[in-house]
Amino acid sequence: MNRFFRLSPVLRARKAQEDAARGALNKSRAEIRDAEALVKRRKLDMVGAEAPTEGTARAMVASLVARQSLAAGLMDAQRMVEDAETLERERMAELADAAKRHRAVELMAERHAELVKAHDLRKEQGALDEISMSSKARNAARGGSGGDA
Repeated sequence: MNRFFRLSPVLRARKAQEDAARGALNKSRAEIRDAEALVKRRKLDMVGAEAPTEGTARAMVASLVARQSLAAGLMDAQRMVEDAETLERERMAELADAAKRHRAVELMAERHAELVKAHDLRKEQGALDEISMSSKARNAARGGSGGDA
């Protein structure tokens, strides 16, 4: 029986794929946190930029335009969060797929190890049986009772 598991390189490659998928997922989670922090900052900017209640018409218009710009920035930040969450879901699916493929080859490796172990045990038992039989044959040839003393 071949003791070497022929799919060992495949197993290592699948493990590397799973690790890469896990890294990509962690990166996307960091992107979500960054985007959420940006949304929080933009909301604080919006709160801090209250519309003036008095002043010139130009100041009022400028303030409203600035608030609209801040609102657009907030919407962009919220869109970034949504996009990052979508990307995270995709990467989670990729990780699950990579983990399944890795586990399938891992199960084959475990099965191979069990077969090698069973083969080794059969060979060892055969050798022990051979020793036992030859010992009985020697005893019988010497005129012994075969070990039934």
